[in-house]
Amino acid sequence: MKVLIDTCIWSKALRHKNPNKTIINELKQLIFDARVAIIGPIRQELLSGIADRSQFNKLKNKLSAFEDIPLKTNHFIKGAEFNNLCKSKGIQGSMIDFLICATASIENLHIFTEDKDFKHYEKVLPIKLYAI
Repeated sequence: MKVLIDTCIWSKALRHKNPNKTIINELKQLIFDARVAIIGPIRQELLSGIADRSQFNKLKNKLSAFEDIPLKTNHFIKGAEFNNLCKSKGIQGSMIDFLICATASIENLHIFTEDKDFKHYEKVLPIKLYAI
């Protein structure tokens, strides 16, 4: 099964000066097994805020090895439905988080994240979190 890699995981593996070895090793294994999935908004988040053009291009080139899952109207509608469902249960989240959840649900992907908000979403949404 493919795994949708959240921004925080990519960031810890590719942007931090002292990267988390466990995360890097797991991500390497997922890449080796051709199980990595990404969406455009995650790519945008990763590339945002990099002032140095050389670093930006280096990261952009590394990420170019991964093709975006094409997002369609149903992904965004499902994201809105997930947002509404979570809000009705008192769970707040960001639009990108609900788009990630919607994409994972529709495309039958696990989500690899360290963002604790996803544990709350998992209680009410049909998503599967990836565990190391």
